[in-house]
Order: sequence, then C-alpha cells, then structure tokens
Amino acid sequence: MNDDMVLPDRAKFASAADYAYAALRREIVEGRFAPGRRMREVELAEHLGISRTPTRQALTRLELEGLLDLRPRTGLVVSILDMDAVEELYEMRAALEGTAAAMAAKHASPKDLAALARLIAEGEKLDRDPLKLYRHNRELHDAIQVAAHNRYLEKSLSALQDAIALLGPTTLADKGRFAVAQAEHAAIVQAISQRDDEKANNLARTHVLNALETRRVILAKERELEARREHDGA
Repeated sequence: MNDDMVLPDRAKFASAADYAYAALRREIVEGRFAPGRRMREVELAEHLGISRTPTRQALTRLELEGLLDLRPRTGLVVSILDMDAVEELYEMRAALEGTAAAMAAKHASPKDLAALARLIAEGEKLDRDPLKLYRHNRELHDAIQVAAHNRYLEKSLSALQDAIALLGPTTLADKGRFAVAQAEHAAIVQAISQRDDEKANNLARTHVLNALETRRVILAKERELEARREHDGA
C-alpha cells in the first residue's frame, strides 16, 4: 500500500462508497497507483478506514469506467493500455477537444473567458513539477469544456482524460514540451476569445496530436528500456 496516499475529507461525501471511489480514483489518475498495480479489497478498505462493502462498490465503479481491469489469477489491477488503445484514445480526444474549443468559441460567457485568461497567465509562472503541470493542464482543458456549455461533451472528455492518465507521467514533463504546449494553449484561448470556432477547433486538434507524438516517443523509450532490462537479465 502507498503510505503517501492523501485521503480526501470523508465528511464531504454522502456515502463511504463515494468517499472510497474519489480517493482511489485520484490515486489512479494522478499516477500514484501505477498501471498493473494490484487493487486488493481488504488492504484498500483497511487503509481507507472503511468496511469492505463500500470499498468493493468503489472498485466495481472504477472497473466499469475502465480504470481497473480484472485479470485471471491476479484479480483487479490498474488498467494497462497497449499502443492501439493509446492511438484510439488520442484520436478520439483530438476530435472531442476540437469540438469543445469550437463550441467554447460560440458559447463562452465573459466569466468563462476570464477563467481561461487567468489559467494562461498562471501557466507562465508554473514550476516544472510534473504533478503541478498535470493538474494545471487538466484545469485548463476542463475550463474549455465548461465554456463549451455541453454536459454530454464534458462527460465524454472527462472519461477520456482519466484513461489517458493511465499512461503515466504527463507529456508536459518531457523536455521542451511544456513551453510548446503553453504557446498552443494561449493560441487556442485567443481563438476562443475572438469567437473563431474553426480556428479554435483546428488548434485544439493539433495540440492533442502534438501531445500524441510526444507520447509515442516516451512509450518507445520505455519499451526500449524494458527490452534492454530483459536482455541483461537473460
């Protein structure tokens, strides 16, 4: 068990199952529970300070959302995505992020635009801590989704973002990527502010596809390192 797990305030949740779901989901999407990690019900319940029944309910919910996978002889583990799944995820994300940016250009309120401008300004001051980069990036993309004013689009993108978190450290931590992404974010927000839906769409799609290219390089390096370890251990 990860003893560094930061538990949310239990009083904020209507039930123990909701509390367990929120706590476990955060550990997964922020990368503290790595892909392949076994999710033992008894151990998790003890750490959360609740009974096994709500813990089991939370695990079932996470499995239905695709964040957990049931493996033969192993049980529930944090899901592992293969390269085909990665490509499919980013392809769908590019389409939906583009749609969200275009809809934001049409529907964003003055309050939405102010929130986006604030996040761009905050991004300029961020240090390069991977978790802070991830959280800020997620907040910015979430703000664009909110500005689109379409609840179904927002839910779809939220699920995709959670799945992408299974891939491990944010691509923004890769050398040089954050500066490029920050410039891309600023251009997207500017297009939204100018009510240019076509430009916002194209810029958002390009932004996601550029992240995919970085992700491909990261995953290729990981595969090469793993192959080297296997060769050295043979």
